[in-house]
Amino acid sequence: MGRTSTFLLSAAAAVLAGATPAFSAWQPQKPIEFVATAGPGGGTDNLARAVQNIITKHKLTEQPIVVVNKGGGSGAEGYVYGKASAGDPHKVIFGTSNAWQQPLVSKVAFNYTDLTPIAAMAQDEFLLWVKQDAPYKTAGDYLKAAASGEFKMGGAQSKDTDEVLTRMIEKAGHIKLTYIPFKSGAETAVQLAGGHLDSHVNNPSESLGQWRGGTQRPLCVFSPKRLPQGAKVTATEGWSDVPTCIEQGLDIKQYEQPRTVWLPGKVTPDQAAFYVDLMKKVQATPEWKDYIEKTSQVDTFLTGAEFDKFIKEDLEHVKQVAGEQGWLVK
Repeated sequence: MGRTSTFLLSAAAAVLAGATPAFSAWQPQKPIEFVATAGPGGGTDNLARAVQNIITKHKLTEQPIVVVNKGGGSGAEGYVYGKASAGDPHKVIFGTSNAWQQPLVSKVAFNYTDLTPIAAMAQDEFLLWVKQDAPYKTAGDYLKAAASGEFKMGGAQSKDTDEVLTRMIEKAGHIKLTYIPFKSGAETAVQLAGGHLDSHVNNPSESLGQWRGGTQRPLCVFSPKRLPQGAKVTATEGWSDVPTCIEQGLDIKQYEQPRTVWLPGKVTPDQAAFYVDLMKKVQATPEWKDYIEKTSQVDTFLTGAEFDKFIKEDLEHVKQVAGEQGWLVK
């Protein structure tokens, strides 16, 4: 048998045995930058750091990973940075539905089509939060109080998911709210704890510490059913004890936010495939399951055609709300 035939048989045997020949797949060649399109402590930042920790602990790549926050312009800073990094597979952008919603409602220097979609890894719930000592005990009580005067509602960023939900609450509850945007859900939680707001609509992970610390509490969750049972957050209550908003007279059945991962545009299919596979490996770890449970998110994985379908359907919903508010970019 000639040397060429021997090499081909050896390579085939290696593939069948599960080994990966050096030439078969792309691997990162230098340190990887995780770009969180929000400020420190918010849900997007928490996701990026959770994924970083899991990859590092399980040695899922040989390259080091650093997380940087680029949340300026309601997250546009991070996406514009991703657009400017076209062709660089060592920049990974973490965001939400604002990747496709922002260009719809604001004049920004990017579109989601400038990026390469990798996956939507989770659906994050929204809750209506008030100060611990607020007099209202239910969403119905809150709506009655808000109808008698202008309440201040805080949220992460402007014309983004938090403000869209705020406008939906106004419409469903026949009230008027003054929406005040902040850089992240974490900052919004601090403002509520300090008495500068009447309410906010943070995700579970963004106000977990404040609920546990007794500065604020959730009135209801925007979900058709109560959240899954998990560990208690306070001495007596956990996420499954929070009523749905529908139960309490606020007629918004469901509102969720996807946690999304992107690469810059003009990367190769092999480079994109590496990160799809990497995120799948992250989701298979016990640490990911623990992260999902602690933050009371819905574990999911949308990629390829499924992710594209989800984006297009969500765009239609946002167009309706944005049109009612006069937000649509002309």
